[in-house]
Amino acid sequence: MARIGVDLGGTKIEIAVLGPASDVLLRERTATPEGYDAKLQAIKTLVADAEEKLGLGPLSVGVGHPGSHNPRTGLIRNANSTDLNGRPLLADLEAVLNRPVRCANDANCFALSEASDGAGADAQSVFAVILGTGVGGGLVINGEIHTGHDGNAGEWGHMGLPWPGADEVPGPNCKCGLSGCVEAWCSGPGMANDHRHITAQDLTAAQIAELAASGDATALATLDRHSDRLARALANVVNLIDPEIIVLGGGLSNLADLPATLERKMAAWLFTDEPVVRVVRNLHGDSSGVRGAAWLWPDRAETP
Repeated sequence: MARIGVDLGGTKIEIAVLGPASDVLLRERTATPEGYDAKLQAIKTLVADAEEKLGLGPLSVGVGHPGSHNPRTGLIRNANSTDLNGRPLLADLEAVLNRPVRCANDANCFALSEASDGAGADAQSVFAVILGTGVGGGLVINGEIHTGHDGNAGEWGHMGLPWPGADEVPGPNCKCGLSGCVEAWCSGPGMANDHRHITAQDLTAAQIAELAASGDATALATLDRHSDRLARALANVVNLIDPEIIVLGGGLSNLADLPATLERKMAAWLFTDEPVVRVVRNLHGDSSGVRGAAWLWPDRAETP
């Protein structure tokens, strides 16, 4: 049975229709409009157009979004697309689309995609991380997203950097209002800020990686500090939830040799006699989130 996934991002909204074999029947993108109501209407248009083009419908719809639903109020919180905050996104989408809708945090959708038919498809427990302009994560156990009691499971980006050195305290300010968070250190902007602090060079994470590939010593040192911090942060996650596999996503996941480097560096911080957790890159790339949104409905989901 075909299912629709929608990825509601800050700059683009993507829709994908998955067929019975999880093959992509249709995939389209549009720029994310300003304003909450305009976002709802854009999703409505994408869904209607997709069903019309395929001659199908009404299909089940899953939506991945920034932030999380407050399980007590049904309102969105902590979204970097701030016009979503304080809004009943799920209820409003169901009203606009005139059918039941399933919603989840975008990192959770990424995790579900990679656990379902991606890089973690053979694992019972998958911790998937997004390393980009922010740091997010999602946990899937036995094929189900674990959201936690308050709906915030997986938010490891807003833990404090563990085992900090003297030069890492109190750490850079984070957009959440605290300082020293993993996101403030290990995101793309966090890496750029660290490089600028050490070298006075104002470069993006992509430019730093490019310099490192050419053998630049200062850029290589920045990547080494970044992987050290990332390894410590992920070791804390492993010590807490003991996942079978960690799947890396986001732009920084493409840094050279990052999975093997993290496996090696994490070992010193893990509370075990024999580290067995695997670290891998994602399989589905930037389409993983929208695929995961479709996977919010099972492959034989009831017709809405």
